[in-house]
Amino acid sequence: MKHFEFSDSMLDTGALHASVEHHAAGGYASFEGWVRDHNDGRSVRRLEYEAYVDLAIKEGERIVAEAITRFGIHNARCVHRVGALELGELAVWVGVSSAHRAEAFAACRYIIDEVKHRVPIWKKEHYTNGDSGWVNCERCAQAPEHTHSHDHASVHHHPPHEPHVHPDGLQAPDYSRQITLASVGLEGQRKIRAARVLVLGAGGLGSPVLSLLAGAGIGTLGIVDDDTLDASNLHRQTIYSLADCGRPKALLAAERIRSLNPEVDVRPYVERASEKNLTALSEAYDILVDCSDNFSTRFAVNDAAVKLQKMAVVASVYQYEGQIQVIRPNGACLRCLWPKATLDGTVGNCAEAGVLGPVPSILGSLQALEVLKLILNLPSPATHSLILIDLLSLEVRRVEARRAAECAGRTCQRIPQPLLTSDTEPLELLARPLQLYVDEGYTLIDLRDDKERAAEPLHVDHQCILAMSLISKPQQLDSNSRYLLLCSRGQRSLAATKAVRAAGISAAWSMQGGLSCVTPA
Repeated sequence: MKHFEFSDSMLDTGALHASVEHHAAGGYASFEGWVRDHNDGRSVRRLEYEAYVDLAIKEGERIVAEAITRFGIHNARCVHRVGALELGELAVWVGVSSAHRAEAFAACRYIIDEVKHRVPIWKKEHYTNGDSGWVNCERCAQAPEHTHSHDHASVHHHPPHEPHVHPDGLQAPDYSRQITLASVGLEGQRKIRAARVLVLGAGGLGSPVLSLLAGAGIGTLGIVDDDTLDASNLHRQTIYSLADCGRPKALLAAERIRSLNPEVDVRPYVERASEKNLTALSEAYDILVDCSDNFSTRFAVNDAAVKLQKMAVVASVYQYEGQIQVIRPNGACLRCLWPKATLDGTVGNCAEAGVLGPVPSILGSLQALEVLKLILNLPSPATHSLILIDLLSLEVRRVEARRAAECAGRTCQRIPQPLLTSDTEPLELLARPLQLYVDEGYTLIDLRDDKERAAEPLHVDHQCILAMSLISKPQQLDSNSRYLLLCSRGQRSLAATKAVRAAGISAAWSMQGGLSCVTPA
């Protein structure tokens, strides 16, 4: 026999009474809650109950089991109505049988109080002049004079109870605090559960995005990241631990999500997101979230979203500043503001420019919020504006994002066609001792600034040109020489290599991974 259940039809008290009878019971107590015709001085016509059924039944069964153990009773049962109820209908029934009346009374009271406090049930009161909207019954338990039942007992403060548990022993998530919001409710939670979100990057932005979306109950989360965890990441990527260093972030993040919410279908992809694979990766998802640290990925995410008519939430961080924008089908995209994608290396990422941990966490949290707003169809200024945030002054500015005139009524006209490059002419060379490249006739160009060079000087023959100077004037290089461009991590050098190649200087390469991957000789 089920000890806790819901019913969408009228309750038969005779059958319910018989279901808890016990041959050794000398005491029997029951509670009945009925629909009355008034509430808080307002005339009531009818009411409705809804519940997050799976979680509610598990919690209800736990409550009855607690009562049986705590009070030593023989049997107990609770049945709660769901759906539409008319005046005078029985809404909830609790029955207990025990050896003595005192235990029966106490257990019956315990069950109804705990159900009102802990089980995710919502009601809507229909008045003669409107309705109450969906109200969590936990609130009703805190104000018993407002309840529809004839339970006028005082409210008890109960000790903390154990976490919700799956039948297989795994802890189950509890979404009751967000379902309580009128803008979410059960229908909104179902939308969240059905959503499929692809997160590009599991670093400073991606860490809060992933943990918050998993906690909210997103049904499917994809994680794209080819990086491994470094100790320098941990001050801002707090879903990881020091013992995880050296392991792929995508796999680590997937483990964290599974432990946080086992109901989420998490799918890690240990690869770098680019224009070559983003279309294929994105097709199975509803919303893309750009949490990368480079412009090439950010614009590739934008372009994939536009081409596939997907929604996307993009954000970026520079020291104490951040920006966020939401892209919807047929709305403004990144290229409406920046027709030509910004080159990587023109602005330092977190590794190069530095960052305080809370900065990307705040922007990532805002990204997670925007994703949930898209799922729940809630309004947001980020859908038609670029939001700029200065976290030193706490100033927030909005830049209106209008769709480019040439794109009106058709797909984006500013997305460039992919460049055809030969696999035999890579842009990057593998990291090796620098003297080997000097011996092979390459001219080494150090693109770092003075501070970086002083901290880690090169002890081989080389030239020094700032990355921005070379990107803006690539013709300063001799087209008859071979060049290897160097920076700390390979991003600025790759951007400069592309600019140099575009200027017609074909014998130029970037060091893959930058100087961090090679010991200068």
